Amino acid sequence: MKYFIRTILFILLLSLAKDTNAQYKKDIKTTRILFIFDASNSMNGKWDSGKKIDIARKILIKLVDSLDKLENTQLALRVYGHQYAFPPQVCTDSKLEVPFANENISKIKETLNNIIPKGTTPIAYSLEQSANDFPPRKNVRNVIVLITDGIEACDGDPCAIALALQSKNITLKPYIIGIGLDVEIKKAFECVGKFYDAQNEEEFEDMLEVVVKQTFNKTSAQINLLDITKKPTETNVNLSFYDKNSEKVLFNAIHTMNENNEPDIIYLDPKIDYKIVVHTIPKTIIDNITIIPNKHNIISAPAPQGYLLVKQEKGNKYDETKLIVRQVGKKETLYAQEFGKSEKYLVGTYDIELLTLPRIYKNNIKITQSKTTTIKILQPGLVNFNMPAKGFGSLYVIRNTKQVWVCNLNGVTREVYTLQPGNYRVVWRTTSAKKMDLSKIKDFKVVSGRSVVVKF
Repeated sequence: MKYFIRTILFILLLSLAKDTNAQYKKDIKTTRILFIFDASNSMNGKWDSGKKIDIARKILIKLVDSLDKLENTQLALRVYGHQYAFPPQVCTDSKLEVPFANENISKIKETLNNIIPKGTTPIAYSLEQSANDFPPRKNVRNVIVLITDGIEACDGDPCAIALALQSKNITLKPYIIGIGLDVEIKKAFECVGKFYDAQNEEEFEDMLEVVVKQTFNKTSAQINLLDITKKPTETNVNLSFYDKNSEKVLFNAIHTMNENNEPDIIYLDPKIDYKIVVHTIPKTIIDNITIIPNKHNIISAPAPQGYLLVKQEKGNKYDETKLIVRQVGKKETLYAQEFGKSEKYLVGTYDIELLTLPRIYKNNIKITQSKTTTIKILQPGLVNFNMPAKGFGSLYVIRNTKQVWVCNLNGVTREVYTLQPGNYRVVWRTTSAKKMDLSKIKDFKVVSGRSVVVKF
């Protein structure tokens, strides 16, 4: 028995995108639409101007006729609830009646005209089986349109099937068209798609045409990356487009300004719930996107940026040295930047840790719109350690009479260290020494741009 209060017509568009860049490249050569048609016993019931089966059949045949002349389009028909009478309930009553082929419109119409509603409503099972109805082929868009007058009647879970299909990198975006539904029935479909409420047969036909039209037409959009004045001037950063539901990457593209210095136009599929990751530092996430079909969509996100440059006053001793950038108040490393090279960051305040010897910490560094914040580091000096024999040692810097550990020495007899200017202390004991009091201590000074020899 079906558990529904009023009639619903549920249209599910299921786009199976094998090429992760297909949404952007526009390289789809063929569109294949599989219609899943409800022929369960309840379709014999009355609705609007006649029986539900007659109205649904008439509208679908009219739609199929309109698709007959389209190039690079193939159709197929799966029917459920038509093979076994109810009762008993046969939850595997679903069959691919007309496979994909060229010039099969007449076969689809003939099949629809001969269908007699009999059985139950195995929506989840039909969706699961329909994934196998598309022969493997590249550069295609596969779409499923499901028409039904009720909710799942078996033990299947359409929501769970939808999630399973998403986990296999199948993009799922359902459209639900309901007629006079109450709130509870509507809630039952929230996990599977977007809801439309048709008040009559005419509205349903219009909505069905709109949904199918969206299958063939991508919608234009532009991504506005806003500066501090809310103008779309930021650019030249990678954008990763995700399916928000499955978290699968659909495509990547570097944000670009066109010849008019405006954000370039891309084409998106309105059936997909997108999430866009803007790879600024730190990244910017846009996940409240609504793509309106047949309209140019503006997607905006604040991304004001400035530059950070850290360099030494003279020389190039730190050319291969990194500095760690963190957001103020956070411990996570945001980026490991190179000395002498500027990098873009979102406008804000940052802490940096320079991986010099000893470490240099600069806090509350402000990045402002389109400006370069420059931090200059004193030119280091060189220290040549000359030890009498191999051993163990540690290096310290003296700051305000306090001894602060810098690093442990490598234990070899000769080595060179690049150190910031300042006062230092080295403690050394040879490997052969067997007493602690044989440890040697020496203080020395490092001057910018000069070298010093430390001997024991």
